Amino acid sequence: MSTQDRLQEIVTEEAEKAGVPGVAVGMVLDGEDHFAYHGVTSVEHPLPVDAGTLFQFGSTGKTFTATAVMRLVDRGDVDLDAPVRRYLPDFAVADEEASEQVTVLNLLNHTAGWSGDRMGDVRDRGDDALARFVSGLADAQQEFPVGAGMSYNNAALSVAGRIIEVVTGSGYEQAMRELIFAPLGMEHSLFLPEDVMTHRFAVGHVPAGETMAIARPWNMPRGSAPAGGITADAGDLVRWIHFHLGDGTAADGTRVLEAASLRRMQEPTVTVKGSALGDHIGISWMLEDLDGARVVAHGGSTIGQESAFTMIPERGFGITSTTNASGPGTVFNNAVVRRVREEFLGLTPRTPVPVDRDPEQLQAYVGSYDTVALTVEVSLADKALSVMMEPKQSFLDSLGASREDFVEPPITLGMVDDDEFVATSGSASGMKGTFVREADGTVSGVHMGGRLARRLPVG
Repeated sequence: MSTQDRLQEIVTEEAEKAGVPGVAVGMVLDGEDHFAYHGVTSVEHPLPVDAGTLFQFGSTGKTFTATAVMRLVDRGDVDLDAPVRRYLPDFAVADEEASEQVTVLNLLNHTAGWSGDRMGDVRDRGDDALARFVSGLADAQQEFPVGAGMSYNNAALSVAGRIIEVVTGSGYEQAMRELIFAPLGMEHSLFLPEDVMTHRFAVGHVPAGETMAIARPWNMPRGSAPAGGITADAGDLVRWIHFHLGDGTAADGTRVLEAASLRRMQEPTVTVKGSALGDHIGISWMLEDLDGARVVAHGGSTIGQESAFTMIPERGFGITSTTNASGPGTVFNNAVVRRVREEFLGLTPRTPVPVDRDPEQLQAYVGSYDTVALTVEVSLADKALSVMMEPKQSFLDSLGASREDFVEPPITLGMVDDDEFVATSGSASGMKGTFVREADGTVSGVHMGGRLARRLPVG
């Protein structure tokens, strides 16, 4: 069986098993491109997913913003180690010391330290939406000192996008077209719904009992575009693979990024322990060491759509997987990436093995935890930890979303080492994380999904 046929077989099997409406997968292997499609764009108005179908791919767009910043670094227009205020003099979060100290690199490797799960208001459609969103961060609370830790930070990437606007003198979307899309021939990578709707595109779906329902409205806050607002087809995402597997040149040989800058993006800037994001964070990329190979990856979620993007540069391999379903979409993406890496590269992911803990020991972790967007309830059930995450109403309101868009069953955790854990159930199965302890031994937070949630006081 050919590689192409085998990829299609894997994609079809996993899509039907997961129950996702539609998927598009692109793979680069041994210098050749392979694609597989399955399902439909919408359960209400179905069209077959094909090579021209556009999917939202969420936070993988952070790697586009970071690459654009690196182009400006190459030009001498931006310094990664410079304070943000060199480019945005009025920039502020709630902590003045953090406002003064945060650097461009801190924005790109999730070490800025403030509560980062803030998204632009979906109702703000103006050309100044990004500037308005960044100025609205003045009340963002600091979770830890700048550079003293890591917590996934959507808002920080919006600040980086605002720097791109100021330095180039163009709106973010226009600057990205000039810096990234046009040089790389990515003609089907778009931001605005009015542009997307002129193409065949997938609409998002969320679980609704035993079926999937369309997620309404089309949710893509313009103020958060730099954190993950691009919609594209599989062909453009495969072009993105080729570029980041290469030496910084476009397919026609045009130099887009210095080779040293491209490689620097894929090198560790901070090491993380027991994180869902991998072993290290590069410049936007999530890095993992697997059987002696460096895995360079990202993923993304929007309301109703999920994406995975994984490369192994030393093997010349990359895969992009997009789905139009929340929940089952994550299950599909994880399964396809795992099977493709095992079958075509012989690389098997490391799966931490949970160990039994005395319920009295587990009791130390039970409690309520909090981020700017979510409440996290950790309880003890059947001698194991169970986690329920609920979005806050303010977060839902900003997205024009409902609580039903975020319905997820409780996640069961298995402890693996000291305070580290692995999720053992649901779409999060295999996700690593860790509880945070203070010097006196008390549990003060939990890192879950790469984010730090602080423990709330009892009562």
